[in-house]
Amino acid sequence: MDGIDALEGERRTLLALAYRMLGTVADAEDAVQETYVRWYRMTDAERAAIENPGAWLTRVASRVCLDMLGSARARRERYVGEWLPEPVPGDSPIAASVSVDPLDRVTLDDAVSTALLVVLESLSPAERVAFVLHDVFGVPFAEIAETVGRSPDAARQLASQARRHVRERRAGAATREEHDAVAQAFAQATATGDLDALVALLDPEVVARSDGGGRVSAARRPVVGADRVARFLLGLPRLQPDAVLSPVQTADGLAFLATVGGRPDAVVSVAVAHGRITDVFLVRNPDKLTLWSGPAPEEPGAPG
Repeated sequence: MDGIDALEGERRTLLALAYRMLGTVADAEDAVQETYVRWYRMTDAERAAIENPGAWLTRVASRVCLDMLGSARARRERYVGEWLPEPVPGDSPIAASVSVDPLDRVTLDDAVSTALLVVLESLSPAERVAFVLHDVFGVPFAEIAETVGRSPDAARQLASQARRHVRERRAGAATREEHDAVAQAFAQATATGDLDALVALLDPEVVARSDGGGRVSAARRPVVGADRVARFLLGLPRLQPDAVLSPVQTADGLAFLATVGGRPDAVVSVAVAHGRITDVFLVRNPDKLTLWSGPAPEEPGAPG
């Protein structure tokens, strides 16, 4: 029984790994389930021959994710409107850190931020898998090579290309303290309807993306530019006059949960660089709000 418990104990790490590769909890759970199905389909002798079951599970889960990433691109081309990664609460087990050497690697909580996951969407499937395995989970390149079907040198190159792309796209990203200060000012400006204050917080080329998945109303295309984004945001309360906005902690830092009748309606988060908001993410697809059970406790002075 101890062996089975230890094997099942890998599930949380595998789910964290798969989420960082796939961007939604449902896809991550499917990948992990398929990984365990492959384990239990083997004979007792085949399983006994595996010296490190944890490493085997990681390798197989990564391969499953690699396959799923290929088909996901086709699915997302048919997606209604903008596709965004699923936001997860800061205290979710998926967002929890796993002990790895943090030197020159992306921290695990940052690796579930919407801002970074959006960047990872622009990578090739092999680049994303190599980046997550090495830079986030510290897997050696020899093992990554087996997963992606390349040589160790090629796997190293994949991770390097991905890392360079991430650094370019996230240059000037704010610290958590800076992010939260700007996010709080953002919430205050939207709550009071102060157009000038809101525009001042936005990068001139800010982009607002909304994900309704065809399930609920949402802007089908990105809104671009400080003035247009500000006016778009200030018009949202008229569309949902009963919404209650509460501050929540996510991997991005301070974000906001909109609830209607006590049920989650949207998670609003922002990316901040060089002191201004560069991206606004509004996730309304109910399938991506399953981890948000209801309104968060109000904080003193928080916008309502």
